[in-house]
Amino acid sequence: MNKVVTFLITTNADTAVAFYRDTLGLKFLRDDGFALVFDLGGVMLRISRVPEFNPAQHTVLGWESENIAVTVDELAAKGVAFNRYPSMGQDERGICTFPGGDKVAWFKDPDGNVLSISQHAA
Repeated sequence: MNKVVTFLITTNADTAVAFYRDTLGLKFLRDDGFALVFDLGGVMLRISRVPEFNPAQHTVLGWESENIAVTVDELAAKGVAFNRYPSMGQDERGICTFPGGDKVAWFKDPDGNVLSISQHAA
């Protein structure tokens, strides 16, 4: 095994391309007829088409940020809504800070896949 390939699911390819390419800024490589293919800095993301599915209720893909507050603000300015979880103690941006200093904010793609931004303590 040489390289990691990660997968997501979509029921609407056009909406998924717009979200991942235009909102999140990922590099769209191609639509191969089965999946939308993106480059995540050397890792392939394949977003497979399906007629219907039930998205997982946990994080399925995430990114690390050097400054989570700035990243959350940039995404919010593009219309991304951050999830609120009553027991997580999130701040006004939706960022949860864990006891060890790690920070996470969660959001969903148009298909309901839970995604995250994290900033890890040194």
